[in-house]
Amino acid sequence: MEQIFIVKLANGARLEVRADGDLGLQPGKVCVFHRDFFDDLGTICHQIVPKEDAENAPAAELPQVLREATPDDLDNAETNADKEPSAMRTAKEWVNNLALPMKLINAHYSLDGKLVTIQFSADGRVDFRELVKELSRALGTRIELRQIGVRDEAGIYGGIAVCGQELCCCRFLREFSSINVKMAKEQDLSLTPATISGVCGRLKCCLKYEHAGYQKLEKGMPRKGEYCDTPSGKGKVTDRNLLTGRITVSFEGGSTAHFTADEVTVLRGEKRPQSSGNPNNGGNSRKNSERREQRNQERNRERTGADSGDAAAAEHAN
Repeated sequence: MEQIFIVKLANGARLEVRADGDLGLQPGKVCVFHRDFFDDLGTICHQIVPKEDAENAPAAELPQVLREATPDDLDNAETNADKEPSAMRTAKEWVNNLALPMKLINAHYSLDGKLVTIQFSADGRVDFRELVKELSRALGTRIELRQIGVRDEAGIYGGIAVCGQELCCCRFLREFSSINVKMAKEQDLSLTPATISGVCGRLKCCLKYEHAGYQKLEKGMPRKGEYCDTPSGKGKVTDRNLLTGRITVSFEGGSTAHFTADEVTVLRGEKRPQSSGNPNNGGNSRKNSERREQRNQERNRERTGADSGDAAAAEHAN
């Protein structure tokens, strides 16, 4: 019975392979597999069980594991690894000569030396056809250029995230979900790039992990800037903690108080709390309106008098 494994190559790339169950392969073992026209070597990460409704490639189309790696295979792989720095230097020279906007990441020789795979990153599409011709001529083998994203690049280099753990993209994350700034806003995070960006310069992948949980916690919680009625009076929400369910409310006198979401009632459509200590607000507004109307009438009378004087002077002159 055939088994399907995820295999990791020396250049960080991962792919699915199929193997005969009689080989007894286990995670951590190194195997040799045949793909297209060449043989290569990789480390088994884990076994996968394909789902019946999943749109995966048929098992017959996957690379076939030939054997568990022998000492000779490991020696050949080490010899190929010694040639990879030279291949990278040659590739960088031709990239500079052709003025191509691309960043080379690594080079990988297949086990039998029939193919050199060079991974690179770039902001957009790059026409590297001329580069492939020159590298094939210089290295004397077939060349494959593979463009990867900055998240994949970070996964290849590895590193430690701000949480103190190994980067998710290096440790377990293989598929990158769509992430946007709205997720950070809904989690009440600071929107400074240093806070919400990972080592790759993109938004942190972990913003997606707890997003659904924060959406549930946000239901029933007043938003920052809303006015609400509290046991201490009417005030404005200045801060909130979705995890503890507590909010901070500031009042007109400058004081603040903390409440739970159940203790406050949001005043919908109200831009500022109504003051109950000044009953003359309405009278002052009417007086101000009367003064403005009186000033407008005086200006109109002055303009009318000036126009009448000009007309009389013109008639006298005639």
